[in-house]
Amino acid sequence: MSRRRGKGTLPARIDRGRRRPQSGGPMITLFQQSDSGNCYKVRLTLTHLGRPFRAVEVSSLDGSTRKPDFLARNPIGKVPTVALDDGRHLAESNAILLYFAEGTGLLPADAYDRAKVYEWLFFEQYSHEPAIAVRRALTVYPQRRAAATPERMAQLLDAGTFALSVMEARLGATSWLAGDAFSIADIALYAYTHSAHEGGFDLAAYPGIRAWLARVRALPGHVEL
Repeated sequence: MSRRRGKGTLPARIDRGRRRPQSGGPMITLFQQSDSGNCYKVRLTLTHLGRPFRAVEVSSLDGSTRKPDFLARNPIGKVPTVALDDGRHLAESNAILLYFAEGTGLLPADAYDRAKVYEWLFFEQYSHEPAIAVRRALTVYPQRRAAATPERMAQLLDAGTFALSVMEARLGATSWLAGDAFSIADIALYAYTHSAHEGGFDLAAYPGIRAWLARVRALPGHVEL
């Protein structure tokens, strides 16, 4: 039985599991665009788990993700992509999170709580990121502003507001998104929620989300974007 924690409390030290690279062996490589929230998820997960990694900067803006050497690692030419310490490659941010969280405290052992993590990961990619991250990108990146028509920005605002309301319903009543402990569900949703204001979303109306953001930031090992 999982130990229940009171609302607002922080978890004990995260169980990092037993998987470790061999001493002196190859290191995990994260191919990233450093200001990407999807890449930030991976950095935050690896840091919480104490997994050493090196970061290699690539970008769709300069064409480096379309070069043959990168496409050999990830045929769709997107970041994040990781080269594992055994030489294999893995793409898609939430798939990467699931891989590294396996066997650790960031992925619940309880079947229901684990399924709730998956539920929030799917929500993040289908309902949250396409609105909140895209509206932020259209706002902060000059090269994207031509696509920021009033109609599209209004649609994204409505969709993002709905996504935030779904999160608020959960976080207004409990400390974490899935089960009673911090997990990769929280990491996945934190990445773009914490910068939602840059896309014009006012978090003042969401006290549960704001308290949750503060809890995540207060965790040992937290790193900023």
